[in-house]
Amino acid sequence: MYRVRVRSVPPVVLALRRFPNPRLTGIGAGLFASLTMFVLACVDRLLFDSSELVFGLLFLPVSALTALWVRPADLVTAPISVPIAFAVGVFPISGGSEGLGGQIMGLVTTLAVHAGWLYGGTLIAGLIASVRKVRQMRARRRYVLAQGRGGTPASERAPRAASAAAAAKPVRAGAGGAGGAAGAVARRPQRP
Repeated sequence: MYRVRVRSVPPVVLALRRFPNPRLTGIGAGLFASLTMFVLACVDRLLFDSSELVFGLLFLPVSALTALWVRPADLVTAPISVPIAFAVGVFPISGGSEGLGGQIMGLVTTLAVHAGWLYGGTLIAGLIASVRKVRQMRARRRYVLAQGRGGTPASERAPRAASAAAAAKPVRAGAGGAGGAAGAVARRPQRP
């Protein structure tokens, strides 16, 4: 007799499954992160007197959520949009003197002094996006292998592929474009 082993799901995983799981586009994830960091910076300025520590600590979960909520097709945008969100969010708490030049100098100084938080959040977003991409590639490979095993036999797939290639539109002599050198080999010579 075979025993079926049932794995119990930890309560933490069950609690996490109840949270929302939106799928944002790359631009949507960038806007989410930027607006969230700007609002958090304004709250930080009002409640904590522009504490960079509080801002940095709040930046890390926003980075993780951005990488978790971006859709699989736009995973590469998560580590790109997170530093932009940090720069947008740090503007209200950067200080600086009067005038545009003083504000820009305060922003640059704050970005340079607190680069550790910036690198940490970007690293978190990059790691989460990389893990999600690897899992997606593994799932796709399993799906392709399952389709190869459970689908039509190889002896039936080969004639279909050959007939599809034969049904392709022939390339005219002298026609450029996608045919290229491969099309030149496949063409018949013209009779005079």
